[in-house]
Amino acid sequence: MSYARSQGGGGHREDDRGGSDSGNGGGSVPSSWARRCFGDAAAALAAAIPERLLRAHERALAAHLGAGLKRHGPYGRTLLEAAREELAEGAQALGGDARELHGYTYAVLNDHVLFPYKYADRPLPLDRARMPHASVTRQRLYHAHGPEGQEGLFPLSEELTTEEYEQLHEAFEELGRTARLVSVFFTADPEGGIHTVHWGSARLEPDHTFAWDPAEQLDLPART
Repeated sequence: MSYARSQGGGGHREDDRGGSDSGNGGGSVPSSWARRCFGDAAAALAAAIPERLLRAHERALAAHLGAGLKRHGPYGRTLLEAAREELAEGAQALGGDARELHGYTYAVLNDHVLFPYKYADRPLPLDRARMPHASVTRQRLYHAHGPEGQEGLFPLSEELTTEEYEQLHEAFEELGRTARLVSVFFTADPEGGIHTVHWGSARLEPDHTFAWDPAEQLDLPART
């Protein structure tokens, strides 16, 4: 399977319905990829994800303001934890599960795991997303539950033994051995809130960037 870099921030990739993928995840008709992943719950989930992230932002903002710090507050850390919890609640409302992994809650729906990640504090295009400090857990999530990479894409180094390499590709039983990863990437900051939300199937590359196939932008609820 080939992978194309996502066209974030205004670019579009044509999906197999013949339409653009920008914003179609939040519309009335979900993409064929979303339907393959989530079945009849695809449209409801595509609408729920931005709403849940907005709730997570409100929780993180309250923690940030409560800390009373002028510069570095708990916003980012709280936002990510709140995002995981909110998405898990959203999945449960649609018949899915909230599963625990290493003390963190993840949403699982139709054997797909939602992985939220804030890749910037300003509305950068999705193709600028990087994960410069990927933990072992995150690497294993992407290697074991994400899309398959090219053969030999992650060569062994002197610091990584064969056993360690194999462990990175071992599925998490807590999430389900056959569960596949769906990345939910967004940008946000305390003042501007949630700027943009994307979801799709992403592969973590050796240079800490991502290759997507597909990537879809989800519509944020209209501000009142």
